[in-house]
Amino acid sequence: MSNPAIEEYGWTAVPVDLQTLLSQSPTASAPAKPISVSSIVLPSSELAVAVQQYAKKELPIETFNHSMRVFYYGEHAPDVGGRKRGEGWMGEPGRRQEAHRKTETDLRCAKTGKAILAHAFPTWSTPSFDETYLLTSLLHDIGTTDTNMKSTLLSFEFHGGMLALDVLSTLHAPKAQAENVAEAVIRHQDLGSVGKITRIGALVQLATIFDNMGENPALVHRETIEAVVGMFPRRGWSGCFAETIRRENGLKPWAHTTHLGEEDFPEGVKGNKLMAPWDGLY
Repeated sequence: MSNPAIEEYGWTAVPVDLQTLLSQSPTASAPAKPISVSSIVLPSSELAVAVQQYAKKELPIETFNHSMRVFYYGEHAPDVGGRKRGEGWMGEPGRRQEAHRKTETDLRCAKTGKAILAHAFPTWSTPSFDETYLLTSLLHDIGTTDTNMKSTLLSFEFHGGMLALDVLSTLHAPKAQAENVAEAVIRHQDLGSVGKITRIGALVQLATIFDNMGENPALVHRETIEAVVGMFPRRGWSGCFAETIRRENGLKPWAHTTHLGEEDFPEGVKGNKLMAPWDGLY
């Protein structure tokens, strides 16, 4: 008997080669359409809100904004027409705890759009998949903070995966969900051409390289980019993340990031031409 958690939390295997994966989508090669600002909602379960609060507390504002952009660039606008009120999606009436109000402004920003998932892989989206992707987006760079980077000899993705698993376990996330977030965090810079990766892992790779390096620009319409950076400004992210890469490589010459090129990767991030028009927005 198959394990329902594989489909539920986005464990389904797909090609790790992102171009091969995109070639399997019947819509990825078509021009992306601009996204309506009212077309997406953010998972607002107690778990989702708690992790968002944790990320907002632990991450520098530049990294937090990047993490939120990764969610919106990657996410799909779910069809809420048949969903009952109060089932845990922001924008629907229902009870909210005081903790939710603390992040109400950020949650309203969920209306900024849908992008890669809606454009290329709409059938992947389910409430549990979307929540798992949000958790992954929020935690994928948790290992890059000064404290976390200096606390271990591990590469930041590996340490970040362990931190994510610990945080989610403490918050009583389902084991299969927490483990997939950890796997995706560990592998979010594991770009390659041979083998497989989970759907969550592939989506976070597509969204991070889009925001960090401007790769696969046809996947997100310019108007969608403008909407997302309007809600979560880049604040000089290209230079900021390039410096983070160099800092880790200096501290840990064995770092996993070096497989992307000790100079090519930080220079590619710093020279992100697609996002240059918005990089100075604060």
